[in-house]
Amino acid sequence: MTAPFYKFGLAALCTSLLLGCAQSPTGRSQMLLYSPQQMSQLGADSFEQMKKQEKVSTDARLNAYVSCVARAVTAQVPASYGISNWEVVVFDSKQVNAFALPGGKIGVYSGLLKVAKNQDQLATVIGHELTHVLAQHSNERLSRSQLADIGLSVADIAMGTSEYRGATMAALGLGMEVGVLLPYGREQESEADRLGLDLMARAGFDPAAAIPLWQNMSAASGGKNPPQLLSTHPSNESRIAELQAQQAEVQPLYQQARANGLVPQCKE
Repeated sequence: MTAPFYKFGLAALCTSLLLGCAQSPTGRSQMLLYSPQQMSQLGADSFEQMKKQEKVSTDARLNAYVSCVARAVTAQVPASYGISNWEVVVFDSKQVNAFALPGGKIGVYSGLLKVAKNQDQLATVIGHELTHVLAQHSNERLSRSQLADIGLSVADIAMGTSEYRGATMAALGLGMEVGVLLPYGREQESEADRLGLDLMARAGFDPAAAIPLWQNMSAASGGKNPPQLLSTHPSNESRIAELQAQQAEVQPLYQQARANGLVPQCKE
């Protein structure tokens, strides 16, 4: 979603820049221009709209399975995040996708279950999407989009009526997209992969399942993914390599969770 909540004047922007600096759970610097309350409201409004526009699955068994996995993963979300109740909806669609929204909303498309073939692989996806919310990635992306819009507007005014104005603006837009917004999206995706593994492992799901999951994703895409330079997601090869490298850190968390009795039994 690209529409901003507000139109910032320069004075408001300066204030926001001073107040909006934060850190992600991994210590990465973030610029957050919106409050948690604003983001939660946007998430709730968007989710209600989606439930009206998309077909909601009435398959009781499928809903129970997805909810079982989601409950186990969300139970590991620290209370400090202030989200006690997560709403989980399964959408009847061939899309291979899932998402989580600020305010505790989780959506899973039934098509995902043809690629995420067991509870551990589904937990990989849900853990990944949840950590987008916990790390405030939606706020971050929206804030950066807002700043990009303002920067282009300032450049538009500065160039006045130059005969090259149209071509220059187009180049600026492309440069902003490829040079700033997309790479930043890849960084967020990698961060969500890392944090998601931690979350699912603490819930008692095997983080090693992330590797076959993304191998399945790669096979399902049929090689049609865009070049990594022009994608908000890391390439499947890069993602799998990073997930493999992170196993040494998260496997002990998984083993400890199992030793503590966290042994999810979610069956489709």
